[in-house]
Order: sequence, then C-alpha cells, then structure tokens
Amino acid sequence: MNIKEAKEYIKDSVRLYLKKDEEGEYRIPLVRQRPVFLLGAPGIGKTAIMEQIAQELGIALVSYSMTHHTRQSALGLPFIVHKEYGGVSYDVSEYTMSEIIASVYEVMETSGIQEGILFLDEINCVSETLAPSMLQFLQYKVFGRHQVPEGWIIVTAGNPPEYNKSVREFDVVTLDRMKILEVEADYESWREYAREQSLHTAVLNYLDMKKEDFYLVENTVRGKSYVTARGWEDLSQMLSLYEEEGLSVEESLVGQYLKNDRVAREFTAYYDLYRKYQNDYRVEDIFAGKVSEQVKDRARKAGFDERLSLMGMLLDKLRQELKENGQTARRLKDLLNPLRALKERSESGSTIEEITDVMKKQADGREQAMVSLASAGALSAQEKQTGRAVVRFLRDCVREILAAGVQDGPAAFALIKERYDGLVETYKKETGREQERLHHLFAFVEDTFGEGNEMLILVTECTVQTDCAAFINAYGCEDYARHNEELMLTERGDVLLEEIKELAL
Repeated sequence: MNIKEAKEYIKDSVRLYLKKDEEGEYRIPLVRQRPVFLLGAPGIGKTAIMEQIAQELGIALVSYSMTHHTRQSALGLPFIVHKEYGGVSYDVSEYTMSEIIASVYEVMETSGIQEGILFLDEINCVSETLAPSMLQFLQYKVFGRHQVPEGWIIVTAGNPPEYNKSVREFDVVTLDRMKILEVEADYESWREYAREQSLHTAVLNYLDMKKEDFYLVENTVRGKSYVTARGWEDLSQMLSLYEEEGLSVEESLVGQYLKNDRVAREFTAYYDLYRKYQNDYRVEDIFAGKVSEQVKDRARKAGFDERLSLMGMLLDKLRQELKENGQTARRLKDLLNPLRALKERSESGSTIEEITDVMKKQADGREQAMVSLASAGALSAQEKQTGRAVVRFLRDCVREILAAGVQDGPAAFALIKERYDGLVETYKKETGREQERLHHLFAFVEDTFGEGNEMLILVTECTVQTDCAAFINAYGCEDYARHNEELMLTERGDVLLEEIKELAL
C-alpha cells in the first residue's frame, strides 16, 4: 500500500483501539491491541504521518528511535530490594521505570491528554541485548516491570533488510503479535501531501515530468546512491530560504539532499531554467491583469516543459494567496466566541477591571492550551498560527483599552468591536481582491491556451486543492463555473459561506 492508505489504516486502528463501552472500558483489551508495524523504505514519510494522525485525532504522540536504546535505557536499571517470603528474607532485583514509559507519563502530566500513540521507529534494529525483551513488549506492552498506560496505542516502524544492515528479521512468534503494513514509495500520494504543504513549485514540476526520480535507491561502485521523499521535502524548504536571501543554488547544495549524481545534476539544471521562467513571465503581472501580448505569444509557442513550469508557478501563487485568505477567515471566526462573551459582560455592567481581567485570562488560557497540545505533539502549524493571532488580538485590545482610559464596559466593548470590525473589513477587501486576481488568471489561461490542457490543469487544481475549492465554494467564480459545467456547491461550501456571513458582532 502507499503511505496515504497506510495513514488511514493506522488512524482507523487507533480510533477503534480507543473505543470504549458504556462502562468506560476499552472494547479491545490492552493485551489484544496488536501493535502496528509499518515496514517501508527510509524517507517515505512514516514519521510524518504519525504526527498528522495524532493532530487529527487530538491525542498525544511520543516518538522514539529504538536504535539509540540499550537494555538499560529501555527496560530501566536494576536495583536490589529486600523482601520476606515464608519468614525468610531475600534480596530481589527489580527495575527502575523505563525511560520510554516515563516519557509517556511525563507527556500525560504536562499536557493533560491521557490517550496517545507511542511510536517506536526502527524497531527491527534494536540492540542484541534488548531483542529478547521485544516479544514481551509487543505482547503485553511492558518494558521491565512497567506497562504502557491504558489508552496508549503502540505503532512501530522499520526498514526492510535491503536498506539497513542493522536490521534483525523478526521470527514468526514476534510477527504474529503485530499488524504488518508494507508501504511503498508512491509519488501521486506524496504529491497530494506536498501540495497541501506548499512545497516548492520547482520540485513538484520536476517530479511531474520525471516521476521515476521521486524515489531511488541504487548500489554503485561508490556506495549507496539514493533519493527519498524526505530529501525532496528538505530541499524544498532550503530552496525557499535561499531565494529569500538572494543566494545562488548550486549543484553542490542540491546534492546534499538528493544523493544521486544524475538526479542532482538534472534537477539543478531544471531549477536554473525555472528561475529564468519566473523572470521572463512576470507572474504578478498575470494576476494583476497587466500581461502583455508578447508574454502570451511566448507561452503559446512554448514547449511542454515550459508550459508546465508556467502553470506550476501560477498555481503555486494562487494556492499561497488563497491559503492565507482561509487562515484569516479561521482566525476571525475563532475570535467570535471570546468576543461574544465579552459583549455579554459589558452589557451586564462589568467594570473595566473585570473585562480586562477576563481578556487576560482568555489569552492565558489559549496560550496554556497551545503549550499542552505542543508538549503532546498534537498541535498543528495551522492551529499554532490561529492561536497566536487570537492571543495577540486579545492582548492588544487590553493595552488599547487601558491606554484609552475608557470608563465603562460598553465603551470598552465598542473599542474592541471597532478593532474586530476593522479586521473583518480588511478581510472582505482582500477577498474581493483575490476574486479579481482569480478572474485575471482564468482570463490569461483562456486567452493564451483556450480550452487546452492548461485550462484543464487550472480547473482541476481549483477543484481538488483544499484552499482553492473552499474559496470558490464560498464566494463563487464565474470563470470556474463556465469551464466546469458540472460544478455543484458542496455542503461544505454552503457551510463555509454561512460561517463567513456570521463574521459580525
């Protein structure tokens, strides 16, 4: 299966393992909750999907690489205790708590989240001294004398022997205690993830043309030659930073992430060409509706690779802008509940001190919630951005109220409402601007390429990409509707539209 299918399977397994009966007991007892064993080549995203699962389910995540553990660190250190049996005293060896089990309890204590995933990577590379204890752990969820707490699901991962010389093949007894998922590198599944994560357009364009270069592991006279999904993602982030700093991207840099001479050389050559296209086509002019006939004529005569690169640049900019628009809408919506509570207080005669104290507590509570989720590995980047924006708004309002010297609750809330309404008005203007820019994009593609493959790519992207689809469903787009006769506003789109309308106090 591919990594996307594996993610959904693991997510469903965790959800079912955490299912309780009417008495509050787990439907599947701990001893029958088979650990999942994710077996796949390195760098295909095994660790990344565990973070996504924890965030989507709202549970904690504790990750460990088993290659770093000895018998002592995993099982705990032995110590001697004195006990009496049948009137005779004995010295008995027991064990301190395992570092791994202790980490689970620490996360529960810090975050307040009592359920989670214990993810043990490279499980089939454990040290020789620890290997005999793994069977007991996989069967009973016990390290030494200490058991994994109830509500914590075991997920393990490892590489096949051909990728790692340290791998120890499990025997049938061990394998029979796990749910084994064999995962293969799959570009189409990874591309969907990469698009949502806004990976660099040059990376995606290159791989769209050369899918065979997405994942490679070869033996050469100079040793292992490899390209992995992890390498492409890390390279993407570095390319963006190099561009921000105005630094030149050389093959030596690319080769640090793509450990295959041919792929590194060919991608570097394509990236240089991609940067040239950026300068030649002036993407901002296209979105502003100021594109020249000369640029359109060049695009019409361009080869396949150049057209694909141009469409990639245009779609990347569209995704980024509509993603920011969606994030702004989520922040405004997230502010409604705390502000409505403040409105009720202001109307009930609360003093300025009481109102500002409530706002400080709201901000502190939101910050503490983010700290708890972050400590549990369950805070997504989007949630962090939204939370920080809400906290910043509340704290800024407190400072503004105190600086203005207002005397009563209604006056204080009027100031808060004015600030919030200003943000909503700015958001509406930005939304109108994005509608115009989307129209200019469709107009350029239609005038330049007609109903060709380029228009198909644009309509498809607007259909499948989350932020683009949400924007069009909420606000409509005549150009999109005209080129997609089967357009139907989804229930999600209708809900989003209603939520936008409610952005008022």
